[in-house]
Amino acid sequence: MKKIVFMGTPDFAVPILEGLIENYEVVLVVSQPDKKVGRKQILTPTPVKQKAMEYNIDVFQPEKIKEDYQTIIEYKPDIIVTCAYGQIIPKELLDYPEYGCINVHASLLPKLRGGAPIHKSIIDGYKKTGITIMYMDVKMDSGDIITQSTTEILDEDNLEKLHDRLSIMGKELLLETLPSIFDKTNNRIAQDINEVTYAYNIKREEEHIVFSKTRREIFNLIRGLNPFPAAFFILDDMEYKVYNSRIGNEKEYTEYGKITNIYKDGIGVSTSDGEIIITEIKPFGKKRMLVKDYLNGINKDNLVGKILK
Repeated sequence: MKKIVFMGTPDFAVPILEGLIENYEVVLVVSQPDKKVGRKQILTPTPVKQKAMEYNIDVFQPEKIKEDYQTIIEYKPDIIVTCAYGQIIPKELLDYPEYGCINVHASLLPKLRGGAPIHKSIIDGYKKTGITIMYMDVKMDSGDIITQSTTEILDEDNLEKLHDRLSIMGKELLLETLPSIFDKTNNRIAQDINEVTYAYNIKREEEHIVFSKTRREIFNLIRGLNPFPAAFFILDDMEYKVYNSRIGNEKEYTEYGKITNIYKDGIGVSTSDGEIIITEIKPFGKKRMLVKDYLNGINKDNLVGKILK
């Protein structure tokens, strides 16, 4: 049986690892170093490491894979499979396995290369996205495409829903693709450089809602960051994270970010082309809550006319 080394870190990669374990021989799992988590800063293994430990598979966690990869070669993998590992793989490692190094990427490459393709597919208003199985190259997500599968992005989708759906799709497509890689009948399609877009990791300033944008742009931002890290606005010098919203009526406003209406389920806020109605929030230092519950505890009349920044 072919020996596989799997490299991955977050929850997204766990179903892919499970699929490999159930069907092939995974001899080593490589993951990012453990990190301190929570208020108590408890050193916590990555989700992928936790899954490997359940199956008693050896785990390797180098600080810098570019400088510390010899352990992987000692396991003599026939193929290396990566998914959301989090570090650039050195050429010496890419060139080692007989069947190459392949990556499971959560977009339809060459669209959305980078570390946040699921976030950005929603935020940037893509109508569809998917999974790409590709050969790895020294540049980020630039290798030849082997197979792809597609899913529509619906208004009901948020980051969590799309993340979970794509994770399962990644597992299924990888298991469908591996036999053709092993018998060397698979496709190998170069990416069209002219079609490349990028999905770099989300920056703090990108989480801030800019109400001068359109209703659709704000709606997409909110659901593209739900549940983590979550979009936010500032009201009365306090930060409010926003988890859900709906698109309100079209209307021209001269002032953006102004609370225009109070609804049973939310707060209407002016944008460049009408109202966005915020329906779920988390005030700083408090729990996540529906806006209708938040409104029960305050003087609603005092909100109308205030500016969200």
